[in-house]
Amino acid sequence: MADKTLNIKGELLSLAKPLVMGILNVTPDSFYAASRKQTETAIEERIQTILREGGKIIDLGGYSSRPDAEEVSAEEEMNRLSFALEKINRHYPDLIISVDTFRAEVARQCVEKYGVAIINDISGGQIDPLMFSTVAQLQVPYILMHMLGTPQTMQEYTQYTDMQEEIMLYFAEKVRQLHQLGVKDIILDPGFGFSKTTDQNYELMSNLKEFQAFNLPLLVGISRKSMLYKFLGGTPTESLNGTTVLHTYSLLNGANILRVHDVKEAVEAVTLVEKLTVNE
Repeated sequence: MADKTLNIKGELLSLAKPLVMGILNVTPDSFYAASRKQTETAIEERIQTILREGGKIIDLGGYSSRPDAEEVSAEEEMNRLSFALEKINRHYPDLIISVDTFRAEVARQCVEKYGVAIINDISGGQIDPLMFSTVAQLQVPYILMHMLGTPQTMQEYTQYTDMQEEIMLYFAEKVRQLHQLGVKDIILDPGFGFSKTTDQNYELMSNLKEFQAFNLPLLVGISRKSMLYKFLGGTPTESLNGTTVLHTYSLLNGANILRVHDVKEAVEAVTLVEKLTVNE
């Protein structure tokens, strides 16, 4: 099977070695306080840290998707993103930027005005019905995540007859829709923490290998999430060790991209797993 790649502005980005995506939140209310960066200096320092520690993609978010997050208008979301993207384009024009948004118009502006390379949609096209056609027109890689409901209501939707089967069917249907529209680069994100209980998150993680059936890149985002600290105890601040353990498990079970707060530790996990599996 050929190594997976992504078309980033006409150049192929290899996923033969898993990549680390560093989180940059320009929000006042993201669940992990240390990830919130709202000043030009804070944004600059975060970008430098991600790059110095080996991150290859920066995931920029202007709307917190934590369960009890407040609604943010499209205008406010775009204002936050524009503030960061103007600084990024001025100082780091070659960075691979992913924008975390479920709004088609925000996605369009980010790509057309600021050259954003990837759209990361937590809603799988369900909140904004124009998202799939917009991504098809923009011809950028699209991160398709599993979630039911909205960030405000998602934890009301955790009743499954067979969760793994329902998530697989969800992806099969949406991948087919995207392919029919002409979207060529699709990345699957199982959506840890979204519309899932703590136990369901671990069930999903234990079945991670099943997503290889799609032969599409797989992104795992579990960094410092509640599935860790609600199970182990503690807070997001104390959840780095648990994060690294699950990153390692994810890499051994097919993850191609890790979306993380702590880039250095994730890159080390990639390097060590690669060392252990190089001769397999």
